[in-house]
Amino acid sequence: MADCLFCKIGRKEIASEVIYEDDFTLAFLDVHPKAPGHTMVIPKNHSENLLDLEDNLAAPVLLTVKKVTGILAKAFKPDGFTIGINHGRAGGQVVDHLHIHVIPRFSGDGGKSIHSVVDNPPKEPLKDIAEKIKKQK
Repeated sequence: MADCLFCKIGRKEIASEVIYEDDFTLAFLDVHPKAPGHTMVIPKNHSENLLDLEDNLAAPVLLTVKKVTGILAKAFKPDGFTIGINHGRAGGQVVDHLHIHVIPRFSGDGGKSIHSVVDNPPKEPLKDIAEKIKKQK
């Protein structure tokens, strides 16, 4: 997409601190990092979100997340990682191009688990929710 910020980064029209690149993906440092090494992994082809990603690109994107996590582990020796996707505006997505955050985590860094992102437990029994989901396959 011509005016997409991350497509422009992928085409090198906008400078970024690239830490990994292959034919399908690019990994670069987040300009508003939450921790040292906070990295974004994107597919080079425009995909607005995970559901928009072409199936043949899912494996390369996840392999890049794995590679980047290993690189960051060696560089920073963190105690853990938070790896996640903000999907859609309600999910916190700001740039309409799929990007996966790889955030090194350190004991006492003030961050929380992914479970702290939302607190909206269902009112229906899990069995009913499972049935609703299974009907959509």
